[in-house]
Amino acid sequence: MAEIVIKNLRKDFGDFTAVKESSFTIADGEFFMLLGPSGCGKTTTLRMIAGLELPTSGEIYLDGEEISRRPPSQRDIAFVFQMFALYPHMNVRRNISYPLVSQGMKRRDVRAKVAEVAKILGIEDMLEKPVGGLSGGDRQRVALGRAIVRDPKAFMMDEPLGALDAEFREHMAEELRALHDRMNATTVYVTHDQLEAMQMGDKIVVMNNAVVEQFGTPQDIYDKPATRFVADFIGSPSMNFLEFDGEVASGQTQVALGDHQVHIPAQLEEAGGALTLGVRPEHIKLSDHGDFRAQVMAVEYLGTTQIVVLQSNLGDLKARVDASMPVSVGDSVALEFDSDTITLFNRDGRALRSSLNEEVIANG
Repeated sequence: MAEIVIKNLRKDFGDFTAVKESSFTIADGEFFMLLGPSGCGKTTTLRMIAGLELPTSGEIYLDGEEISRRPPSQRDIAFVFQMFALYPHMNVRRNISYPLVSQGMKRRDVRAKVAEVAKILGIEDMLEKPVGGLSGGDRQRVALGRAIVRDPKAFMMDEPLGALDAEFREHMAEELRALHDRMNATTVYVTHDQLEAMQMGDKIVVMNNAVVEQFGTPQDIYDKPATRFVADFIGSPSMNFLEFDGEVASGQTQVALGDHQVHIPAQLEEAGGALTLGVRPEHIKLSDHGDFRAQVMAVEYLGTTQIVVLQSNLGDLKARVDASMPVSVGDSVALEFDSDTITLFNRDGRALRSSLNEEVIANG
């Protein structure tokens, strides 16, 4: 397997720019997620790495070699599509073995390799079955088998679980991650599902409007969002945002929200004008005493926790609290924020550097 390095990658389709100057590194053996909404450029980026699209400019390195102008057949990369792309007139064995047969591998070696891959995927008992009669999950295993059997340097996966129902999708996500760990493969995986990305990925690139918004570990992206878009896109419910006008000085540890003083992480840069305070739902506490009050508008019970929808004079919020806490619609409650987790955003939606996110923003 191999490291993949992307440098200033750009793709234009006429007057439309699909990817703008993207740069990041995918470490050898990493499960790497390209995450973002539809049309953000994540699939185009994947296709450029695989060689299915040629970049307008920029460089792609695989195992230390520049490959941006090489055809797909010379990149040693396997691609797994969302819609399986199996040959319906062939059985499972012939579908998996097809890449090896095309390369002229000896029949004995092909059978041994197919048997090895079938054992890894747990599909030994269906090798002679036609693919048309298989379930969606089994067909996805066959598609994975056809990619794995080649022993490529890297795997590209374009929303491979998108056609499965929700319950089986979660199960297959666990299987894919376990398979990756057994093979120690370099995998680049495209998804629009932030829960899937957080569950499976070692590193995540979050894209929006053709640009990379943030690159880092799932925890860093969740705890220390580099932009308001990332903060809003990651998390369910997403981060709460309270907008205010004010000035923030270097070293400042509190801001005024209306008549309320809210403690924040020590700021490392100055900003002023239209600002936004962001706080995650689980970092809001409800209490009986305090001057920052809100009215409970709805309560969503989720088993071990509940989501409390709140209306304050500074805006609407959601708080995630323990399910045992007695909360009823119409209650007036006081709000307390976990000050160490708060993020401030400037008028352009960029997170201000602070003691909370200094390293992530500096390396972003």
